[in-house]
Amino acid sequence: MPEKENRVEVEIAGEPYVLRSDAPPEHIERVARFVSQKIKEVRIRNARVPLTKAVVAAALNIADEYLRLKDEYDNLVKLIESEERPRNMSGR
Repeated sequence: MPEKENRVEVEIAGEPYVLRSDAPPEHIERVARFVSQKIKEVRIRNARVPLTKAVVAAALNIADEYLRLKDEYDNLVKLIESEERPRNMSGR
C-alpha cells in the first residue's frame, strides 16, 4: 500500500507552489526553504540576474554541493568497508 501523499503549500523565490510528496510536510517545507535560500543567495551576489537564471544557478550550486557530499560519503563507505575486512594471520 503506497504511503499517504502530502500536499503542502510553500513559497519559493516569492512564488507560491503546491508540492505533493510522501515525505512529511515538515521535510517538504524544509526543502522549499532551502531552495528558496539558495536562489536568494544567487540574487544577493548579482541583483540584476533574472529569476530564471538565478534558479538555474541555484540548481547548479545545489547539484555541485550534493555531488561533492555524495563523493565524500562514497569514499567514507569504502574506507569503512576496507577497515571491516578480516585480516589474515600475517596482519595484512
